[in-house]
Amino acid sequence: MGDFIGERSRQILFASWQHFSLVAQCLILATFIAVLIAVLVYRNKALAGIANGVSAVGLTVPSFALIGLLIVPFGFGVTPAVIVVTFFAALPILRNAIVGLNNIEPTIVESARGIGMSRLKTLVSVEIPIAWPVILTGVRISAQMVMGVAAVVSYALGPGLGGFIFSGLSRLGGANALESVVVGVVGVVILALILDLILLGIGRLTTPRGIRV
Repeated sequence: MGDFIGERSRQILFASWQHFSLVAQCLILATFIAVLIAVLVYRNKALAGIANGVSAVGLTVPSFALIGLLIVPFGFGVTPAVIVVTFFAALPILRNAIVGLNNIEPTIVESARGIGMSRLKTLVSVEIPIAWPVILTGVRISAQMVMGVAAVVSYALGPGLGGFIFSGLSRLGGANALESVVVGVVGVVILALILDLILLGIGRLTTPRGIRV
């Protein structure tokens, strides 16, 4: 194992960076999309129910199946990888964003409006900051989930550590096959832990002190 890692250290580090970068960028995009949708629907029970239903059903879609469907119009490479990772990342964030916004006390919103805040300013300055810890919990859940999904998208020749996993599985019993799989799996776990620590730190920095748990 040591020889395998030593001989391919640059390749492993580069694949790890690609994997981490793919997940981080898709997570940012997914957070923006999910929060925007939540803001548009959370006040309407019917629309919020539809959004939650889509979120629940979306999580049952096999990532392999979605990748296979996207290969037809987009081909192999980064594009289907980004779409798949962003899609799965957005689902838990959307649900948590709706829950977080709905759980804000109406009196808080009324007080903000009462002192002259516009609807948009109330949303940006009051509602989203209060809901942010719940939203961030969804982001952390998504990060752990899509770290594994990002490995699967290597089936579509996407970037990341999944290449080591699929390469090893395709030649099990051959030289260095097991080592390749172990490096890929352990690497994904380590990256997931690092990203979670980063998100935990972001939560500490971005959560208003008055509502910090």
